[in-house]
Amino acid sequence: MATTNDLKNGMVLNLDGQLWAVVEFQHVKPGKGPAFVRTKLKNVESNKTVDKTFNAGTKVETATVDKRNYQYLYNDGTSYVFMDTSSYEQLEVAPEIVGDAANFLLENNEAIVATNEGRVLFVELPPSVEMEITFTEPGVAGDSATGRTKPATLETGHEIQVPLFINQGERVKVDTRDSSYLGRVKG
Repeated sequence: MATTNDLKNGMVLNLDGQLWAVVEFQHVKPGKGPAFVRTKLKNVESNKTVDKTFNAGTKVETATVDKRNYQYLYNDGTSYVFMDTSSYEQLEVAPEIVGDAANFLLENNEAIVATNEGRVLFVELPPSVEMEITFTEPGVAGDSATGRTKPATLETGHEIQVPLFINQGERVKVDTRDSSYLGRVKG
């Protein structure tokens, strides 16, 4: 148990049997009336986001979430297989739980797997990853000045938008949260 005064970003609350991660919170002390805490909560399983207001000092139940570093091994066709980097135990994760992270999972890459009482909640990737462009139309000299983009396929098969001067075979840095191009990787 904790109170709303103890809230921190990333903390997971158990509200009515559902797990909600705190995305952001704000303590508000109005001129009149009692203080309250305004929060934005994200459902860990459905990814639905809601705004919820609590009275300051209200008791809330926290959930114990175990986040560990895992190494992605392979996809066996039905699930993604990860290995705990400290105990070498393997863990199978369903595609629905991996979600969009699958667009950036390369064999032997690190990921954080969060569990609650033995149940896998989500897979968290680093904010950015470096990947190779496996297909894109050839770049044209002089195209670097415009802000236009073209589609490019990453080595995982995921398609992102890149500037016109990027060529097939180049390595690029990609934001795992919104699939945006962050820059070229100098090799």
